[in-house]
Amino acid sequence: MAVTIKSQREIELMRESCKILADVFSQMEKAVHPGVSTLDINNLGEKLIRAHGCIPNFLNYNGYPASICVSVNDEVVHGIPHKDHILHEGDIVSLDAGLIYKGYHSDMARTFPVGQVSEEARLLMERTKGSFFAGIEMAKAGNHLYDISNAIDAYIKPFGYGIVRDLVGHGIGTSLHEDPQIPNFAQHRRGLKLQAGMTLAIEPMINIGRPDVAWLDDDWTVVTEDGSLSAHYENTVLITDGEPEILTMY
Repeated sequence: MAVTIKSQREIELMRESCKILADVFSQMEKAVHPGVSTLDINNLGEKLIRAHGCIPNFLNYNGYPASICVSVNDEVVHGIPHKDHILHEGDIVSLDAGLIYKGYHSDMARTFPVGQVSEEARLLMERTKGSFFAGIEMAKAGNHLYDISNAIDAYIKPFGYGIVRDLVGHGIGTSLHEDPQIPNFAQHRRGLKLQAGMTLAIEPMINIGRPDVAWLDDDWTVVTEDGSLSAHYENTVLITDGEPEILTMY
């Protein structure tokens, strides 16, 4: 496993990449409302990324045909935007995207409510976010990688939700996906020791129902097997000698 430790110069480039992405998300969030299509959101996100002189890193990545993954309700991740897929009151929508700034990648995801949503949906989104913050409490130099995984699992388990096991977080830098992989569920081993200068994309994906997922015929869209709602919360995080720095917050 080749985990890259970023130099101070690389960290500054990562910070800027992530700052731009967070700004893009803040604008996309404002566009989420009933009547908007998933393609509208994609087009806005791509326009904003390019307006900053950056490249959408999801576009054509392994053949993915859009810049923003837009996943609605039981779609976990990698939903393909379409002009006929309209958001309705009560939906929840997960946006997952990244960009390249001067050769350095950023990656983040959020699940947003569309208008007024059920209490069940609200709690799922809130607790998915909470699991991320439980995980990064362990994201410190000297701790081990799977301390993050175990903390996410321990936070979610009492709610009876399913933690997606088929998809995991990852390192990030000059590539969108670098070592190490970061599971969101408990591990029996400790994993590698965390070091200052590592940049990680930590991204719990949580289902109200079972953890099982399936791929649709488009070979991209991942859905919950039981049709239950799913939420996603992701940030690019810098490991430091002290508290972790969340690079994609806004």
